[in-house]
Amino acid sequence: MVETLNPGCKLDLSWIEKSHVNYQAIKKRAKYLEQLKPFATKEHRIAWLLKAITLIDLTTLSGDDTDTNVTRLCHKASRPLTEKLSLFFGFDQLNEDCQLRTAAVCVYPSRVKCAAEIVNKLNLTHKLQVAAVATGFPTGQYPLHTRIAEIQYAIEQGATEIDIVIDRSLVINSKWEQLYNEISEMKKVCDGKAHMKCILAIGELSNAENIYKASLIAMMAGSDFIKTSTGKESINATLPVGIIMSRAILDYYDTTGFRVGLKPAGGIRTANDAISWLIMVKEELGDYWLNNKQFRFGASGLLGDIEQELYLYATTRYPAPYQFKM
Repeated sequence: MVETLNPGCKLDLSWIEKSHVNYQAIKKRAKYLEQLKPFATKEHRIAWLLKAITLIDLTTLSGDDTDTNVTRLCHKASRPLTEKLSLFFGFDQLNEDCQLRTAAVCVYPSRVKCAAEIVNKLNLTHKLQVAAVATGFPTGQYPLHTRIAEIQYAIEQGATEIDIVIDRSLVINSKWEQLYNEISEMKKVCDGKAHMKCILAIGELSNAENIYKASLIAMMAGSDFIKTSTGKESINATLPVGIIMSRAILDYYDTTGFRVGLKPAGGIRTANDAISWLIMVKEELGDYWLNNKQFRFGASGLLGDIEQELYLYATTRYPAPYQFKM
């Protein structure tokens, strides 16, 4: 059984109708948070980056995915740093109590079985999560019954987390009740079997208020995480959007007492990007959210950039360009 993080609540349309976002103030806040980044000492920066590794959903969502590269992804997630780097930073991959790994691997439903089998062989079941995108990823433009069936299939194959996508047209046309009902139906399939992350695809929701309202609806319907993007849109995770979603998370927590996680995805590729988001989470949501039960990065290239900076710190040498490629 998977413990439910957020049971959801009844749809409150009055809350939705009175919502307002001052986007200019949000952008000003994001600019201020960006200015905090250079004040971290080198040692503090390294600590942030080691923390960031534990928050990554290491992802492959390509049309040419095979069992081979999914297997490689799982092994990389289980041991994200080389043995020498791990030991340098105080981690021992042979010691169960002193290991460094990513939070999850994220794949298409058809690759879940392979990922789950590899994670099991590595004795990391329940320690390294297997996440699957579902419900007509990335568009969500499929009949509801097929989206539900896709969730069921992914869970049967071994997924412990499901990243669903919403039908963006429901947000654009303010069909909040239908959106709530669809997400609720998806949560019923996940309940007790897998945590559910709801992808809003913020780049296709038209405006800031729609992002805030869609965040609230997703949480009311029982989403355990709200996620910015599929990574396939032209606009993905940005700091202002992260602030809007964080404010929605706090408002929901203040009203219901349930904590919902945040997952930025798409366009987070560098160590600087990761630190910007971690600062935002600390300042907006607080330290309680700085763990992989409440915050994740959806990324494929981020780990490689972090590895390069850690290597430079540990050896005082720049790595070869090919050295940390997946």
